[in-house]
Amino acid sequence: MTAVRFVAIGLGIVFGFVLAWAGMTNPDLIRAMLLLDDAYFYLVMFSSMAVAFTGIRLLRRRGARAILTGEPLAWSGGRPERRHVHGSVLFGIGWATTLSCPGPIAAQLGQGRLWSLCTIAGICVGLVAQAQWQVRRSPKAEVLA
Repeated sequence: MTAVRFVAIGLGIVFGFVLAWAGMTNPDLIRAMLLLDDAYFYLVMFSSMAVAFTGIRLLRRRGARAILTGEPLAWSGGRPERRHVHGSVLFGIGWATTLSCPGPIAAQLGQGRLWSLCTIAGICVGLVAQAQWQVRRSPKAEVLA
């Protein structure tokens, strides 16, 4: 295995541990957040976004480079498009239906919660369906048809 894979595995384990430690794998707490009964998760998410927003800008200003690739830190922005809105709505529906999102689902599986396999299966079905939809929409598919 390459060093990048070891780092990725390590970061994934740490991320899963932090999600579980913060309670973000608990469907009851997620439900309370979605029903606006408890602000705990909102505070966790907004504080992490504030730290990331500030940190990435400070690193970029100092000319920092990515640890693994050595590339300068950069990102591009653009106006939201219709596909972003559709994706956000679909993500929200999935989150409300399953009381989880992809990160916590992996952590739930790591905790031995077997019902998370159903959610992971749903994600896989959605990914395959989206890929098939993209293939049918591509210009090459129209030429071959």
